[in-house]
Amino acid sequence: MTAPIDISICICTFRRPELLDQLLAALTEQSCDALRIEVVVVDNDPAASAAPVLRDWQAHFPMPLHARHESTPNIAKARNAAVHTAQGEWVLFIDDDEAPDADWIRHMVAAQRHYDADAVFAPVLPRYRDDTPTWIRNGDFFNRRRFATGTVITTKDARTGNVLIRRSKLMAVPGPFDAAFGRTGAEDTMLFRDMLAHGAKFVWCDEATVSEEVPAQRANLNWLLRRSYRLGQTYVLSEIARLRGVQRLLRATQLGIRALLQLLVAAGVTLATFPFSRIMSIRWLRTTLAQCGKLSALAGHRYHEYGN
Repeated sequence: MTAPIDISICICTFRRPELLDQLLAALTEQSCDALRIEVVVVDNDPAASAAPVLRDWQAHFPMPLHARHESTPNIAKARNAAVHTAQGEWVLFIDDDEAPDADWIRHMVAAQRHYDADAVFAPVLPRYRDDTPTWIRNGDFFNRRRFATGTVITTKDARTGNVLIRRSKLMAVPGPFDAAFGRTGAEDTMLFRDMLAHGAKFVWCDEATVSEEVPAQRANLNWLLRRSYRLGQTYVLSEIARLRGVQRLLRATQLGIRALLQLLVAAGVTLATFPFSRIMSIRWLRTTLAQCGKLSALAGHRYHEYGN
């Protein structure tokens, strides 16, 4: 009989074959401590741009490598395809533009065992190109909050870019990723909300770092503002998605009033700080755009970031 799989590393990729190739190479150098590991890659590009890379690696990859093609550009559908293909007791998500440290898996597993967690989240650190503008680096726009290992976290800091999840808890949620959020984003927020509602325990592991490339098309003001707008939209949509009737109306009204007040304050501070600090002014401008995103979502507009 085939030995059971301990961990399924799941990767969803979209038109980044070079970065996928680098990630697969990095996975061959992981310290696995005799764990039985498989890798599942789902190509979400209708043109199947990852196919040549996957064919090359399948010929000599040191662990089982399963390739799937989800032709509809939708990150939730791609992740669902990966999860349903996975056979491991644990699912370990990493993005196709990320690179793990050599002891990534070992740190993740150690934290899970020590804290008896159902999901372990870890840092994603920016990896800048040589031509990245200085103000982008100094502004720290691509760093996220970090915590001491063992800290219990909520959906505010839960993301799929670097997370180990107990597969049984994952599969207890329908989907488990909600395809309605597969073009806008927040499909992972909805999943983690549902998992917490089912009693899951989330902890942080600060040692299990991965790095993420910051390409030139993201290292600019236009991308930062569009991302803030989109995050504002997905925040509101995820807040009201599971509500119905009067509860939904009341929550939407509350969010709308708060966003309008925050918009006025943020816009004022943006203008007031501009003569003194470009970086501070940009931070407040991003807050302004996030409020615009919230209000536009309540008005029915949807910004589709994924699959383009």
